[in-house]
Amino acid sequence: MSSRNREITAENLVKQYGDFTAVDGVSFKVRSGEIFGFLGPNGAGKSTTVAMLTTLALPTSGRATVGGFDVVTQAGQVREIAGVALQEIGLDPLMKPLELLTIQGQLFGMSRRDALARARQLLELVKLSEFTDRRVGKYSGGMRRRLDLALALVHQPDVLFLDEPTTGLDPASRRDIWTEVRRLNREEGMTIFLTTQYLEEADELADRIAIINRGKIAVEGKPEDLKRGLGAESINVTFGDEDTALQAADMLIPHADRIQTDRRTVRLYLNGAAAAVPNVVSRLNETGMTPVSLTLTQPTLDDVFLQVTGQRFASEAADAAQPEAA
Repeated sequence: MSSRNREITAENLVKQYGDFTAVDGVSFKVRSGEIFGFLGPNGAGKSTTVAMLTTLALPTSGRATVGGFDVVTQAGQVREIAGVALQEIGLDPLMKPLELLTIQGQLFGMSRRDALARARQLLELVKLSEFTDRRVGKYSGGMRRRLDLALALVHQPDVLFLDEPTTGLDPASRRDIWTEVRRLNREEGMTIFLTTQYLEEADELADRIAIINRGKIAVEGKPEDLKRGLGAESINVTFGDEDTALQAADMLIPHADRIQTDRRTVRLYLNGAAAAVPNVVSRLNETGMTPVSLTLTQPTLDDVFLQVTGQRFASEAADAAQPEAA
């Protein structure tokens, strides 16, 4: 494993568009060889931060480095050591994957022979080798995501930026990508900066995560530490409508260390939650509030996200999307 600098740093990064501040003083450090999850609601500044780190947007102020190179004054060096697989990447629909990957390799200074060999290796890696004769315009969304990853890996980067890498993939293909991300991290020592629609993915892969909200870092740490900080367990009580949930939340305040209302569900966070269930049920019976369901759960990253942003993680769109098997 190389001892090269593979860190990512952000120091008081600011990005303004006119009077609107999209990113407001963001600072963090991703250590060499770390998988770092970067999460946030839509419009929170997540994509803008990634654009600055990958030299696609200039900061209004502040500083960022990738592998020790400044993203503004040394943008060329950043592009040489960083692989980037962003959403909505432009792929020529008339080209075939082997052509695209070979051209990409040549752009990074490889001979045609070496670029072609690397292209075949990567297509095997992302399980597209049987589709080499199919034009990219005929690829499914999931296949395009896998080709995006292959393109980002052509030049064997030290740092890899992955923007929602498994969107559109079926569960089996998603697991394949997870396995490859882990391999790149562990065997190649690659630093990986990951944004994702799936909290399960961040929990599964990331050594640390940061959640950005309204342009600022709201919380940062190891997933297990962030979950532990919410308390041992939560009692989740779901009602038939939001008004009833709000009334129940007010009435149940004495029974919890902290209460969070999420649409029709009231979440009571406290130590020894299981022992408190009978008291909660009794209090609800006294007031005639009949819940639709009551469950006891361990804190999840979804709970952390809800606590720091005030909203459920934007996974409904992901759940509604139809995964593509190819």
